[in-house]
Amino acid sequence: MRIAAFLALLVPVTVCAQGVATRSVKPTPRGKPSGLPFHARFVDVAAETGLTKPVIYGGIRSKSYILETTGCGAALVDLDADGWLDVLLLTGSRLPEDPDKPAEEATLRLYRNQRDGTFKDVTETSGLGRGGWASSVTAGDYDNDGDVDLFVTFWGQNALFRNEGGGAFSEQTKEAGLLEEATRWGSGAAFFDYDRDGDLDLFVANYLVFDMKRIPRPGENNTCMWKGVPVNCGPRGLPPGRHSLHRNEGNGKFTDVTAPSGVGKAAGSYAMTVAAADFDNDGWTDIYVACDSTPSFLFINKHDGTFAETGLERGVALNEDGMEQAGMGLGIGDFNLDGSLDIFKTHFSDDTSILYRNDGKGNFDDVTIPAGIGVETRFVGWGAGMADLDNDGNPDLMLVTGAVYPEVELKLPAYPFRTPRVVFRSLGGGKFEELIEAAGPGIAAAHPSRGAAFGDYDNDGDVDVLVVNLNEPPSLLRNDLKGGGNWLKVQLTGTKSNRLAIGARVTAFYGGKKQAQEVLSQASFYSLNDLRPHFGLGAATEADLEIRWPNGTVERVEKVAANRIVQVREGSGLVKEPAPSR
Repeated sequence: MRIAAFLALLVPVTVCAQGVATRSVKPTPRGKPSGLPFHARFVDVAAETGLTKPVIYGGIRSKSYILETTGCGAALVDLDADGWLDVLLLTGSRLPEDPDKPAEEATLRLYRNQRDGTFKDVTETSGLGRGGWASSVTAGDYDNDGDVDLFVTFWGQNALFRNEGGGAFSEQTKEAGLLEEATRWGSGAAFFDYDRDGDLDLFVANYLVFDMKRIPRPGENNTCMWKGVPVNCGPRGLPPGRHSLHRNEGNGKFTDVTAPSGVGKAAGSYAMTVAAADFDNDGWTDIYVACDSTPSFLFINKHDGTFAETGLERGVALNEDGMEQAGMGLGIGDFNLDGSLDIFKTHFSDDTSILYRNDGKGNFDDVTIPAGIGVETRFVGWGAGMADLDNDGNPDLMLVTGAVYPEVELKLPAYPFRTPRVVFRSLGGGKFEELIEAAGPGIAAAHPSRGAAFGDYDNDGDVDVLVVNLNEPPSLLRNDLKGGGNWLKVQLTGTKSNRLAIGARVTAFYGGKKQAQEVLSQASFYSLNDLRPHFGLGAATEADLEIRWPNGTVERVEKVAANRIVQVREGSGLVKEPAPSR
């Protein structure tokens, strides 16, 4: 039995007199700086690229309800099939009584990549200009017509947008059988092919039951206080949401299979970001759900249309002390280069983020402290990534941060509302070193950030980051990588598998190293990363690729030259013409 599971069974977790779980731990001592150069440097270029509209989300000076605090995600995804990543920014709203009315209507906002380092706002003609309280986005070609479709979760009604070609969308929620009968707070969601039939199914999580008429006001009870300051209530003290699984019937419609799949048995946790990936290396996609202030879920695919929730016994429900954490964002990748997917999860302030190491069979160990992640406890972490930021062949970790209570910093200046981003650069051997200022002004800048999407928007061979900032324009952190290593980016097209190859496993072999990545339809915090797996190769000038397609077949492509974007089509190997590149 895992340590966390053993402790949790013996000692019930103490409910603190606040709505959010935090361990109130002190940071571990920092070691001597490595002195190694970090060649990645992040600069915020959002304004000069045309991303200037603010993401409206709740009050500015105060927030009366938890609905205003969680924020939303974003996507870096090629929606018009031109080989360049477009930008989708989600939206919130403001309460009717809020004096800070938005200057313009708050809507989802789509920006088309102009292929010259700038974006054009095409919201009005896209069919995506819907308002409301959005949470997360997932993408997948659910009708297998070759275009990227979108599913966006909301407090209220979620929305399925079918891509009609060229980046224009039509809402198909009702027609697809995904309309809810009641108001729910949709949180994370993921397209994935759980039954390996070639069609993308859909898992949808729900955060909590939110009824503005029944929610206590700030300070009314012990879940509406934080460090003695009255704040908005929750999530503790509010009813948790329930989650659903929808099977794709292959005709544009989905069937609710929540009950027969076993997904409906999981309850009692406040679900946030979803990552659908093969965590136990059996060729079938599982589901991991980061949960806020409650145990997180790991649904293991049993190959017969059902799932078993095994987060506790597999070591990813709690930390190694058997305690709940305020799980928000997820970075999924192979930090120790052993060919299995590990998990990096962000949490609340006065706590560490957590790094779970996969043993290759889907059992995990909390390696936060030995990895060097425990040095940072100051910030509330949200969007997260496990990506090779400096192309040295070793995946790094990054998180964006921002507090949830704007009222607190007036009384407790040590807890500011706007905080910087954090990079944990890999030193190899499973060790990391924290960098803030040394990673560039885009990292050091303080914002109330939430979602973060990782991807190469300018096709120059390094990983950039799009960041959602509440009631501010987004940040677009361009990676100005100097003197870094070689790289390879892989674009996959399914034929028997789903067209976008969601759930495909790509393992790259380079310079004596092995690294696994999967095509994920959601990660970070409520966000969608570049669907093209990116590998830093260090000094290696070529790599061998092993692709395990979502239907289980395996294909190998050898001696792929570095520093380019390559296309691999299922059953045909390397496509001769590479994807467009600068």
